Amino acid sequence: MDIAELYAQLKERGLQGRVVPIRHLRDLQEEVEGRHGRGEFDDEFYRERLAFFSFQAPEALPGAESLIVVSVPRPQTRVSFTWKSQTLALVLPPTYLRYRPVARETKAWVASWLSPRGYQLVTAKVPQKLLAVCSGLAEYGRNNITYVPGMGSFQQPVAWFSDLPPPEPDTWRAPKMLERCETCHACRLKCPTGAVGEDRFLLHAERCLVFHNERSGEHPFPSWIPPEAHNSVMGCMICQQYCPVDKPFLGWFEGDAEFDEEETALLLRGAKPEQLPPETKSKLERLELFDSLDALPRNLGVLFKRPV
Repeated sequence: MDIAELYAQLKERGLQGRVVPIRHLRDLQEEVEGRHGRGEFDDEFYRERLAFFSFQAPEALPGAESLIVVSVPRPQTRVSFTWKSQTLALVLPPTYLRYRPVARETKAWVASWLSPRGYQLVTAKVPQKLLAVCSGLAEYGRNNITYVPGMGSFQQPVAWFSDLPPPEPDTWRAPKMLERCETCHACRLKCPTGAVGEDRFLLHAERCLVFHNERSGEHPFPSWIPPEAHNSVMGCMICQQYCPVDKPFLGWFEGDAEFDEEETALLLRGAKPEQLPPETKSKLERLELFDSLDALPRNLGVLFKRPV
């Protein structure tokens, strides 16, 4: 089958993708586990964020021949919280809203295209950003976020195994940084926690605000994170806001949500799911923040206390 036909169909839907041989699973494994073995990943970060990856061919698809990765354009979302007459107008970064539904919908479309041609698709628990970069689909920014032409970093990679034969020639390559990043240090200079270091290209992920505000609420913020660093109820937008490559996409918003004083007070108090009004639960579920309910008192608390 002509892989170019698949790429063309993806392009028609505003998506981009790559198909690479399954043998590169070993390359992904060596990149991730090798860096951990050399001490480049903090043990706590590795255990919480990277240890779940699987680098084994899927039992559900014994004839798997390839890895498929597709990037989906994703917008920001506006979310506001009001408490004691103060309203915080926050930005929820791309990929937070509808992360799982977008992955399911994209898989369903790709599977529907492959199935009539006799091929199958199985979800892959692999480092999707690394796969996207090594496949030739994306390039790393200095901030270690992935950038795709025409999407910037406002995109979500999704990956699967397939028995679809990979194309020749193979597009696999070593991890690559955007050429523009070679002379630009905007993200490094603006990162409030020093996660983008001068000493190496690999992000100091254990210092990234995203790692800390996505953790469960039982983990307090480290004292070295400056109060003014906090800018979103989940994730962080600072490096993307100052990135020249992302400038064309900064005005792209879809969806919004508002939490009034009563709702915000409940969240700050750490209300249990059964204590929340149905409308509040519905908003949290739509924003995919319901699973992070225990982290909201910590995150919102520091945002309302940050310097104005």
